[in-house]
Amino acid sequence: MASEIGRRTFIAGLGGAVAWPLSARARSGDQMRRLGALMSFAANDPEAKLRESVLEKELRELGWVNERNLRIEYRWADSQETLHAYAGELIRMAPDLILANSTPAATALHKQPHTVPIVFTQVTDPIGAGLITSFAHPGGHITGFTTFEFSIGTKWLETLKQVAPRVTRVALVFNPQTAPFARLFWPPVEAAAASFGIEPVSAGVQTFKELENKLDEFAREPNGGVIVLPDVSTVNYRMALIGLAARLRLPAVYPLRIFPASGGLVSYGTDVSDIFRRAAVYIDRILNGANAGELPVQAPSKYELVINLNTAKALGIELPDRFLAIANEVIE
Repeated sequence: MASEIGRRTFIAGLGGAVAWPLSARARSGDQMRRLGALMSFAANDPEAKLRESVLEKELRELGWVNERNLRIEYRWADSQETLHAYAGELIRMAPDLILANSTPAATALHKQPHTVPIVFTQVTDPIGAGLITSFAHPGGHITGFTTFEFSIGTKWLETLKQVAPRVTRVALVFNPQTAPFARLFWPPVEAAAASFGIEPVSAGVQTFKELENKLDEFAREPNGGVIVLPDVSTVNYRMALIGLAARLRLPAVYPLRIFPASGGLVSYGTDVSDIFRRAAVYIDRILNGANAGELPVQAPSKYELVINLNTAKALGIELPDRFLAIANEVIE
């Protein structure tokens, strides 16, 4: 799939962040520094382990070794209640900086009175969430990396139509409590839907039971499909969501690789590993004296198309060879 979405660098000249002078990098003999990490996952989630592994590997390459010259204090929170409790706990620890993974995590930290530098990852609308004043000049003590450009909704429609050409109705799934930015995906989807012969339907729900009821009703009519929006809730409850789509035989497009890796049909979205590698570079810069509020917020630079061929076969979907050929990964 040829796509221009997210292929550009949001702020010109950011490549220089990678070429930080070696003389300024951390050395194993330096004093112990502390990094807090507020992660919106259960600690035993495979996706949590991926983020942890990528982050620590990149930090090692930059000279920061966990438990040698850097102590990383992880807090894993797969609920709103634990998220806010851990946010307060990390702030009270007064680390050198904190990594916040997700909009709810960054928001929970931002609400705390503090001046600890924050690097966020996978925040979809940082301006709308009140985290920053602008991408080029975030201000305060926070910066980071966004997840998606809202125009990607048209690519999800295109992907769904390529996977299931008969689809004429699509339900957009999200939790308005954890994804208040979801409304911003709607205008591009609505504007492009007619050209794909698709009617979009909002499926914003706060509990899985509500989602089950809504999709049960949605699936009573033929030619339905699903687009799952980026949302910490849909990621944390992905197995139940994937199982529901399979039971109702609804072809679904997801925003991240973890969904087809867990049995979902297809995903088109950002390369999470790339985001965490880039976040490690910002962490390195801040530990070496950079002001977080002066580091531009960056948009995604790498997108990937991932297909689960077994799931396609189970749904009776025969994917075109040309579609399979452009996938970054085909899971069999």
